[in-house]
Amino acid sequence: MAARHLLLVASVLVVGAPGCYSGAGDGDIDGDTGGTGNATPGTASTPTEASAGDDAETAGEDAGTDAGDDTGEVPAELPQTSRYPRLSHAQWENTIQDLFSLPEKTGISSLFIGDPISGGFDNNSEALQVSATLWTDYQRGAEEIANKVAADPEILAKIVPTVDGDSDARARAFIAQFGRRAYRRPLAVDEVERHMDLFAAGVSAPADLDPFASGVRLVVQAMLQSPHFLYRVEASDVAVGDGIPLSDHEVAAKLSYMLWNTMPDEALFMAADQGSLTNATGVAAQSARMLDHPRAHAMVAAFHYQLLKVNKYIDVYKDPVKFPGYSASMNEAMITETMMFVDDVVFAQNGDLATLLTAPYTFVNKALAPLYGVQPPADDSFVRVDLDPARRSGILTQIGFLASNAGAFENDPIHRGVFLNLQLLCTGLPPPPNVVPPLPPPMEGQTLRERVDSHTGKGTCGENCHGYLINPLGFAFENYGPLGEWQTVDAGKPVDATAEFLFKEGLQSYDGGVELAHIMADSDNAHRCYVGHLLEYGYARLPQKADRAMVDRITAGSQSGELPIKKIILELTKDPAFLLRATVEE
Repeated sequence: MAARHLLLVASVLVVGAPGCYSGAGDGDIDGDTGGTGNATPGTASTPTEASAGDDAETAGEDAGTDAGDDTGEVPAELPQTSRYPRLSHAQWENTIQDLFSLPEKTGISSLFIGDPISGGFDNNSEALQVSATLWTDYQRGAEEIANKVAADPEILAKIVPTVDGDSDARARAFIAQFGRRAYRRPLAVDEVERHMDLFAAGVSAPADLDPFASGVRLVVQAMLQSPHFLYRVEASDVAVGDGIPLSDHEVAAKLSYMLWNTMPDEALFMAADQGSLTNATGVAAQSARMLDHPRAHAMVAAFHYQLLKVNKYIDVYKDPVKFPGYSASMNEAMITETMMFVDDVVFAQNGDLATLLTAPYTFVNKALAPLYGVQPPADDSFVRVDLDPARRSGILTQIGFLASNAGAFENDPIHRGVFLNLQLLCTGLPPPPNVVPPLPPPMEGQTLRERVDSHTGKGTCGENCHGYLINPLGFAFENYGPLGEWQTVDAGKPVDATAEFLFKEGLQSYDGGVELAHIMADSDNAHRCYVGHLLEYGYARLPQKADRAMVDRITAGSQSGELPIKKIILELTKDPAFLLRATVEE
């Protein structure tokens, strides 16, 4: 490539092209994108009086530098975070189930006004606020749950401890024990007394229940509307240097909602009670325990489900005339395939990002097996199969990604390229213009690549965005048809899947999706992007410039292969950014 050509590509990637590449936006980490790039953070939600009502692997394994050591050293700058991150609807639902030891979720949150998604993930605390409508939803949900609890002796027996003494002694024990779990911390003496007053009011209320159950109902109803339940409150305010250490119970709640998306279990509560969560060693021990628990699989699944846009798989449609073997039932199979593969890589293989991008195996049932050219299982169960490593390489050559980023009749290299830029390389493309002219109809003997190039490639008005960023990544997958099937010919010509893309390591040429996946697996771009996404999801906020040193450190460990995905998650829980809060007034 000529020097001028290389400089043009570099200028597009670094300074941005007007109307196309706008950089990393608010998620930028000092110039290197570590988050979703084109997201705009919302306003941190803070509880008010109006919304509060009446207050109604092993711990020793340590890959990379332990930035959160036990010395109490505070970094030069800490990220600014909300003291009142609100529970997402999924977290609310999980917490209700665990709080009352219910056999399944209530489903009540499905009737709440929907949570906004900002930054790419549904748990972004910077976007989760309590509107007037949601406050009404919370009130209705609290009343419904309290009525159910008070009328069910089995649930009552689980939340009311057996103690010696009169009704007041039982009530006081119930308030202290249930309140500790509902608020994720021990109750202060005055809080117990205020709730005792509520309990007494419930006892004296019109009797449709046993008096004690009536008192429990009112206390439960009040606690489920309290900001101490609806928000993960960080009340600590004593600064040590430039940081405010979170209390043990605040760390426990932060850790539990990060790794399990729900309230702490009893082991985590005990660790907090014993004061062992104010240093990185104690947190690492609990993190390792929790990551080895089946609940951690749900967190990893939820993260990758959103990162990889797996929700789009259910809407896949292919023309039945051109693809007679396709049926809508295959959409669910695509989802199952991707999620089984992710779970196997992270937990069974203890794999890293490179494994996700390059492993030449997958999971298929009868419907998907023919698309890979492998023997289908005897029944409709999913089985692991090894694939041709010259044709298949990790998540980017799986049917779900390929089919969901293709049209009903033909491939869609533009959408495939956009996906890689935004989700896996964090290039930071802005939304497309309001009016995007469609591709012209094909001419006789013209391949799809030739049509896309003539319409959006180099020498066209879309050169800066498409010619250097989008199209080169999308063209790598021209060997995969609209349903992800392998193809070698387009419009009577051999498929051309060659291209080049400027990574941080330099301009890289490749021929096909497998070569591109391996280049990405070795690139700083992909590892930095993935770490930024994990930080965003794990911390429930967009990355900030103050996170730069941590992202640099973890990215280096991921790129070198020293940090598999589980260890990246562990590293995030040990950093000062997890254990401390910046001394900034909200």
